[in-house]
Amino acid sequence: MKFPSATLAFFLLSARASAFSSAARFPPSRILAAQLHSTAAALATEVEGEEATESFRLKFLEDAKPISPWHDIALKNDDGSYNMVVEIPKMTKAKMEVATKEENNPIAQDVKKGKLRDYHGPIFWNYGCLPQTWEDPNVKHPELGCFGDDDPIDVVEIGSASLAMGSVKAVKPLGVLAMIDDGELDWKVLAVATDDPLASEWNDIDDVPNSIKDGVREWFRWYKTPDDKPINEFGFDEAYLNKEEAIKVIDETNEAWAKLRSGDTDAGKLWTGN
Repeated sequence: MKFPSATLAFFLLSARASAFSSAARFPPSRILAAQLHSTAAALATEVEGEEATESFRLKFLEDAKPISPWHDIALKNDDGSYNMVVEIPKMTKAKMEVATKEENNPIAQDVKKGKLRDYHGPIFWNYGCLPQTWEDPNVKHPELGCFGDDDPIDVVEIGSASLAMGSVKAVKPLGVLAMIDDGELDWKVLAVATDDPLASEWNDIDDVPNSIKDGVREWFRWYKTPDDKPINEFGFDEAYLNKEEAIKVIDETNEAWAKLRSGDTDAGKLWTGN
């Protein structure tokens, strides 16, 4: 398989990355304090198990009681920003994700064919999801003709700082990319943390440099190919949709989540707290 020069540059940079220190991947202590949505409640995360093993779980607590980062953290804040649950800090490789089928949905490392899953090279941006969203696998997109991937909607945060796993960060959506992964629709919201210096410069997708937009698209296009998987495709002629359209997509996934949580949509094996 021949790779474009831009893709080769990604792979060369990836090859120089180490396995990454735990300081980059995890909060500096076993309990991380953060601010939770529009209330002043304190959110804490607590580690169980060992890093880089199937036993590892990053659990979320409020007032020492377990909560779900998927269901119990608000999607939006009073100032119009959105909450991002950070699963994978930038420049790390472990494929961490909110465990949608486990009680209270802790963050765990994905397992594929009995092995912990790592990217073949680091992701160059912070990666996570928006709480209280869900890409419904039962609903066919009217234009793209594919179904949702059964997960909360993904966020790629392109700011300057590395964000700790398990942190809840207020972000500003800038646009959205319709990735099609193995026939499933897997939206990628491009966003920037509201307290990042770049947030004052970037307000919509056209404000984001093409080098960043192209880099994100190409990373997600090629990242599975070392496992002999096909490249991912993108809808809408591979273009990013603007902020207005991104918010519409987020709203749709929030509505789908509300039906899932209420029981109007069958949850299957997903843990919804009902």
